[in-house]
Amino acid sequence: MVKKKTFPHELVGEEVCVVKSTHPGYVGIMGKVVDETKSTIRIEHNHKIKMLLKAAIDLQLLKSGALIQGKALIKRPEERLK
Repeated sequence: MVKKKTFPHELVGEEVCVVKSTHPGYVGIMGKVVDETKSTIRIEHNHKIKMLLKAAIDLQLLKSGALIQGKALIKRPEERLK
């Protein structure tokens, strides 16, 4: 099991998969992060852009396998990097 932690760097461009969600329709969404705001993340999935609430999801980075709680990402990307 991968330990949950705050993700400090930029997510745009990362390949991710939604592994857990309070919204059952979000689970299994997989693709590249194309944009991020304070409370949402946009993922290109099947040639469409899906906008998801960070507070409702847990993501897994496909490259590293890291698991990230969406609640830990609820900041503007530039604030999270400080």
